[in-house]
Amino acid sequence: MQFSEQWLRTLVNPALTTEQLTHLLTMAGLEVEDCDPVGVPFSKVVVGHILSTERHPNADRLNVCSVDVGGETLQIVCGAPNARAGIKIPCALVGAALPGESADKPFVIAPVKMRGVESFGMLCSARELRLSEDHGGLLELPEDSPVGADVYQLLQLDDQKITIKLTPNRADCLSLLGVAREVSALTDTPLQMPAMLPVSPQSDATFPARISSPAGCGRFGGRVIRNVDAKAQTPAWMVQRLERVGLRSISALVDVTNYVMLELGQPLHVYDLDRLQGSIDVRFGRAGEQLKLLNEQTVTVDESVLLIADDSGPIGLAGIMGGQSTKAELHTRHIYLEAAFFFPAAIAGRARRYNFSSDASHRFERGVDFDGTARAMERASQLIVEICGGEPGPVQWQVAELPARPPVSMRTVRARKLIGVDIDDDTMQQIFRRLGLPCQRSEEGGEMRLVVTPPSYRFDLEIEEDLVEEVARVYGFERIPARPPKVPANMRIATEATRSLHQLRVLLADVDYQEVINYSFVERAWERDFAGNDNAIALKNPIASHLEVMRSSLIGGLVSTLRYNLNRKAARVRLFELGKVFLRDASVQNGPLTVAGYAQPMRVAALAWGSALPEQWADSGRAVDFFDVKADMEQLLQASGTVRCIKDSHPALHPGRSARVQLNGQDIGWIGELHPQWVQAYDLPSAPVVFELEASPVLQVPLPDYQDISSLPAVRRDLALVVDQQLPAQQLVDDLRASAPALVTEISLFDVYAGKGIESGKKSLALRVMLHNTLKTLTDEEIEGAIATLLAEASRQHGAQLRN
Repeated sequence: MQFSEQWLRTLVNPALTTEQLTHLLTMAGLEVEDCDPVGVPFSKVVVGHILSTERHPNADRLNVCSVDVGGETLQIVCGAPNARAGIKIPCALVGAALPGESADKPFVIAPVKMRGVESFGMLCSARELRLSEDHGGLLELPEDSPVGADVYQLLQLDDQKITIKLTPNRADCLSLLGVAREVSALTDTPLQMPAMLPVSPQSDATFPARISSPAGCGRFGGRVIRNVDAKAQTPAWMVQRLERVGLRSISALVDVTNYVMLELGQPLHVYDLDRLQGSIDVRFGRAGEQLKLLNEQTVTVDESVLLIADDSGPIGLAGIMGGQSTKAELHTRHIYLEAAFFFPAAIAGRARRYNFSSDASHRFERGVDFDGTARAMERASQLIVEICGGEPGPVQWQVAELPARPPVSMRTVRARKLIGVDIDDDTMQQIFRRLGLPCQRSEEGGEMRLVVTPPSYRFDLEIEEDLVEEVARVYGFERIPARPPKVPANMRIATEATRSLHQLRVLLADVDYQEVINYSFVERAWERDFAGNDNAIALKNPIASHLEVMRSSLIGGLVSTLRYNLNRKAARVRLFELGKVFLRDASVQNGPLTVAGYAQPMRVAALAWGSALPEQWADSGRAVDFFDVKADMEQLLQASGTVRCIKDSHPALHPGRSARVQLNGQDIGWIGELHPQWVQAYDLPSAPVVFELEASPVLQVPLPDYQDISSLPAVRRDLALVVDQQLPAQQLVDDLRASAPALVTEISLFDVYAGKGIESGKKSLALRVMLHNTLKTLTDEEIEGAIATLLAEASRQHGAQLRN
């Protein structure tokens, strides 16, 4: 919201400087973003009256002007095309300092001789005074401007343009009147309402209107004004005020509606009466109806869009923008002036649906003063008749149902507790009076309460805390002392059975992975390719057309980040992400952090591509493979229990190089190379290796189990067993561990061989067996007995034979 300080001071004029005023507004919750001067300072520029002009004797495009500057007449040479006798213009006298290239280098006017003719001053355009970029001719001043008057003062260029950043709940401050109410309450300065005299009807002319959709429109009013002069000149004071809030003058009728909207906060619309057919109807749209708007955009509406229509069909989007078919133009003679109250829920989001916004929709979707509609109608009628003339008819109002404004109760004891200051009840009641909020005292349950009935323009007062905020704002946030909260702080020791997500981040960073944070909404193709999900959760209002569904896997985001880095010539990429995925799950019920029907588990995923190690002299640049990433994953999981990788297939992974990951017998995720189809489809030089795990089981860690440290040596025996090619090595190791004697402390695989010397369809698995007794030295008989037991179990369960 941008406004002129001088315009604001016509409504309320506290004894504050500009700096004090902007600080006051900011501390009251109306944050001032910018405060800029309207004009660049200049001096010795006065109102000049051109008495006569003559052609320059030595130049075709120059005129020699005789200019009255108040008390003396100057000869000034000017080349402006509109220089003519009778007009009043800014005249820079000799010695005048005009805005230059910078503030410290003004342009100083001196007597000059132009083509042999002396010139004592300069006639100025708007651009030369830094008022606008218009350089097409001299700036023509109003005819009643006093000759010799200082132009800087005459044009009120010592004004300030103030821009405030409003929160969506403060729609009442989207007008000068609303801001003035705030300043009046904050400073306890009287508010001067704009002069609004009721316009007496001069004819019986009316136009029928009705509200067919009371759910969208609570009040609709219109007035016929005949024989207006739509070509009338907008008064300079109105043009000036509009320009200083960022609007340009278009025509008198449009300027009046814009002016009233800025002054009172009520959007209005003017129709060409001769273009209206039948009667006006406020209704919701019908499927397939189309409307060409004032911005030349043609839109298709449906049953959720509120319309202004006549017998010909839609003529405007209610509360958003009018249509081309009925707009008032410069040749319009008879108009229909409309003012209405539309419910915010019926307007919100409709303009954005059609990819544009308007000042009217910005206000209606936040809430407009429904009691101020009649006041705005009279104010606009008054200005139109003053500027354009015409014969106004009576105002006809259609009222359906207006919003209820139930009283809101505030416990004064609770207010003092929340604010932290002992503000007495009388002061609180006085604050509500200054805000224009009707307030009554009551006592309930032994507690004093102040009961406030919100006015029609305050849609933000609904609960007790809203009233507490009003008290704090007007009392002054700066007057509230800063006291650190006093709460008991019990130091709780974290349980050893769990670890934090941050610890997982540290573990992955320790093995050279870098964390990335991707959007939770992804491309629909990613869900099909990387998760096999054809029923992804779609977004109703995506921030971009391609980010249209919620992710059920982290792999797509990692692949996208990999491509981003490869496009920037990265030679080695190692990434991980910790984030939520979104799954359909009917068993999930409403909760403080969940949505019914959807599960949001946390997952951890990592991706590696390029060389296994950073470039160095001791490594030949071997590419990272499945087992490198598997080792990184096992390091992440080793504290949580027993890890198993079981060969299986996944839509995103290579059919022969992927595995299902189990932790303590529970499936928790997947690991493998990216599928060759997606390597080609996503234009990757080679396949990265990825894993994705459920985070919840990874965070669980068993309590430490103390074991004695023995001074006795352990014994190692290596066994090479020939087994079927299809037998998973892990299964053999697991079965031997389950049946091993107590003195066997470790069984691990250290080599796999198939080829010469091994029967076709067979392979050799070399196992390291560690034997240890913490109480005594092992004998050969004990060692050989344990090894024989293992060989017998391997033969019985898997037909394994000891390799020669």
